[in-house]
Amino acid sequence: QVQLTESGGRLVQAGDSLRLSCQASARAFSSLTMGWFRRAPGKDRVFVAGISGNGDDTNYADIVKGRFTISRDNAKNTVYLQMTNLKPEDAAVYNCVADPRSSAIGGQYLYAYMGQGTQVTVSS
Repeated sequence: QVQLTESGGRLVQAGDSLRLSCQASARAFSSLTMGWFRRAPGKDRVFVAGISGNGDDTNYADIVKGRFTISRDNAKNTVYLQMTNLKPEDAAVYNCVADPRSSAIGGQYLYAYMGQGTQVTVSS
């Protein structure tokens, strides 16, 4: 069983930066593909970014590519999402996700485990 706890979401202004963190309770964290999904009000949950177990490979949705960076610290069982140049359309609940499959980095399906989420609000 994997438990995920997100933090860092808050109200920011357009153009600001924000870093989300996700603490994982997992016996073999470094073997897990980690990622972030987000869900805006009235919209489906969508893939944002994914990172391989050793951190060497990353993948991003086109809408955040160049603005968001996913990283992980396996010694701390933590994954991060650094967000820059935030836009009002980035406002959403951001969920940390984990999956034992390496293919999950593609973001083409929901991950096996998901946290409760952290709210990011962006004012224009």
